[in-house]
Amino acid sequence: MGVGEAEYAILGAGAMGSIIGAHLARAGHTVMVLARGQRARDISVKGLQIRGLVQFVQPVTVLTDPGEVRSVEVLIVATKTHGTAAALEPLRRARVGTAFSIQNGLVKNDQLARVWGAEHVLGALADTSGEQLASGETLFTRNEQLYIGELAGGESQRAQRIARALDQAGIRASAVANIQSLEWSKFIAWTGLMVQSVTTRAVTWKFLSDPDTALVLARLVREVGALAAARNIPLSDRSPLPVASIIGGSEAEAVEVIRSLGRRLRAVAPDHRMSTLQDLEARRPLEIVETLGYAARSAAQLNLSLPLLDAFYALVTGIDRIRRDVDPPQ
Repeated sequence: MGVGEAEYAILGAGAMGSIIGAHLARAGHTVMVLARGQRARDISVKGLQIRGLVQFVQPVTVLTDPGEVRSVEVLIVATKTHGTAAALEPLRRARVGTAFSIQNGLVKNDQLARVWGAEHVLGALADTSGEQLASGETLFTRNEQLYIGELAGGESQRAQRIARALDQAGIRASAVANIQSLEWSKFIAWTGLMVQSVTTRAVTWKFLSDPDTALVLARLVREVGALAAARNIPLSDRSPLPVASIIGGSEAEAVEVIRSLGRRLRAVAPDHRMSTLQDLEARRPLEIVETLGYAARSAAQLNLSLPLLDAFYALVTGIDRIRRDVDPPQ
């Protein structure tokens, strides 16, 4: 392949972009990582340094100018949600066979479709975790599952092919026929987990295990689940939280499901921290408008009352500003 051409291009060299890019390159695929500033310089010199569940260093091609991308078979978007449209704009002229995003939230697929058309876009969600360390290394903490599927539903050879490549490279992945259900399930789960990580500032298993924080989490998940119900979207347990079970049973049962998950996480990933908490402590902007804000706006459009969501949306927004010492709007 020539300059600016690759099988895979990874937009974003944070934890998840680094983990996926390193594994694909190690498996023999041609990979371009699109990064900026010091991160780009570090990768160019030292490669992608992965430790945690596995430990290896993988050299990859790094591009600092997305406009240099000419053709890629698969584009994987792994940036934070804010500024996605601006980040995609320089790639508009690139030939992209298939694009998918592992970002949080639900606006990502529409953003990709506006650039390359819905026929080139797959839905995706990653129940997989990592943390970008100050040393430049990437800590790989959880390798549960990365789901990929057609936006219109059903199975396809391209989703199966990409999932198989990821899985064989060491990222557990599978193609599914109901990606919309899974994306919504993850979004609802992530909304509750994001709020808890910001307000408790604790490692994940602790706020899942505590009876009071588990209760608040259960109530928020059950409340936001009304958005999916209003759109007739079935929910699933195949997400970071078993959303269908949390919503389908009693409140007491939901709390026990969450606490049980906390006990399991304590055993298998005691140091796991939500990416939101990592951003908060590093004073990076939080993904609020595109996630909690999207849910609040959707509820307003549907005339749904979600008081817990509204309260936490305001609280997390204020915490984000105060933590970064940003002046509030006048």
